[in-house]
Amino acid sequence: MYIPPSTAASPLVVWLNGQRLPREQLPFPDGEVAAAIQTGSLCEQPGLINTARGWRCVRCGNDDRRLFASFPCARCGADCAYCRKCLVMGRISTCTRLVHVTMPLPSEPHEAPLSWDGELSAAQAEAAQAVRQAVLDRSELLVWAVCGAGKTEMLFPAIAAALEEGWRVGLATPRVDVVRELAPRFRQAFPRVSLAVWHGGSDERGRIASLVLSTTHQLLRAYRAFDVMIVDEVDAFPYSVEPMLEYAVSQARKERSSLIYLTATPSRAWQRDIARGKRNAVVIPARYHGHPLPVPVLEWCGNWRKQLERGRLPENVLAWVRHRLEQRKQAFLFVPHIDELEAVTRLLQRVNPRIVGVHAEAPDRAEHVQAFRDGRVPLLVTTTILERGVTVPNIDVAVLGAEDRIFTESALVQIAGRVGRHAAFPDGDVRFFHHGKTNEMVRARRHILRMNEEARKRGLLRR
Repeated sequence: MYIPPSTAASPLVVWLNGQRLPREQLPFPDGEVAAAIQTGSLCEQPGLINTARGWRCVRCGNDDRRLFASFPCARCGADCAYCRKCLVMGRISTCTRLVHVTMPLPSEPHEAPLSWDGELSAAQAEAAQAVRQAVLDRSELLVWAVCGAGKTEMLFPAIAAALEEGWRVGLATPRVDVVRELAPRFRQAFPRVSLAVWHGGSDERGRIASLVLSTTHQLLRAYRAFDVMIVDEVDAFPYSVEPMLEYAVSQARKERSSLIYLTATPSRAWQRDIARGKRNAVVIPARYHGHPLPVPVLEWCGNWRKQLERGRLPENVLAWVRHRLEQRKQAFLFVPHIDELEAVTRLLQRVNPRIVGVHAEAPDRAEHVQAFRDGRVPLLVTTTILERGVTVPNIDVAVLGAEDRIFTESALVQIAGRVGRHAAFPDGDVRFFHHGKTNEMVRARRHILRMNEEARKRGLLRR
């Protein structure tokens, strides 16, 4: 970050700028912190405040009485209430003092920051211009673009425009896998721009840069940090069901800032708002390469859970897997839950020992996913943790137990969206194996068919 000599600030202020942290977490002498508060460079506020409803956590916005507890506090000598909602990021209690910088520090404007020589399709260019205008106007916009439409590339012109203004850009997503996937792409596109990656395992979390890629959870560290706030996969769990993360986004933005939402599967409420003109949105129904979205095939496989208990897989599921192995075509096989994943993986490893399974708690998840990307794993058994964010050029996808309630319309559309993303391999097989059709399965298929039809009407598909 560039700071002109006339406005040079102390190392404490520079280090903390853009963050709001408990005072005890600051790696500076308490006397220095106290002096900065005294001079007005820093602002101090309580971590918990008492409202008519009870306690409210200033860091995460939690005011659910069930998510507060108390403990005998060694620091203040009293029984302190504390917030259990954001405890994983350090305890916020009655005597906690949160500290943030009061003076905005200028960022260095970047000249021609974008080093990307790709070409946008007509639909992408239209969306990119809408995003750029929303950023410059500091307004709100939803980009509804199908899986594989090239949403990341659509952002490049708007981010470049913001960086040229000296604005700070934050891009947040609920899934750490997506952050890891995006980081090398942004480093390549903006090689001369300072970039920080925030997630639970990152050494860079909390470091403010001109461009920050973050999980939505890590935004709880930020305070009035970003002139441009982009939320990718806004429909994804846990952001879609967790008000704390929406609060984190609102606190991370500057009061005058733009807010850009990205999604391939907006909620039905948002779809209604778009149709009624209540939400500013741009809709991209086609992929960048102009080929239609692969349409899922719904295939009955019987009572697969009972067969699994007997140490078997349905014959048509096993045949589907064997065919992929014979073709040497990589594939995802999604299953509903971890215990089922482990059982399915063991059975498939008898067919090919290189098949592996991954789930959210798997310690070697990142290594297995990378091996899959590198082509060293022929088939990856996974839960919905990988329904988005992992891109492999030539792939087929199946879901075992697509009738399970965890496979919502949104999840199934995202899973289908893993297939046919690369221009050289625009087709592929999407198979929903089930023990009974559900409304969510039918809606997901209709969603994809509707997008293909819209793309045809707008002349976005290749003849």
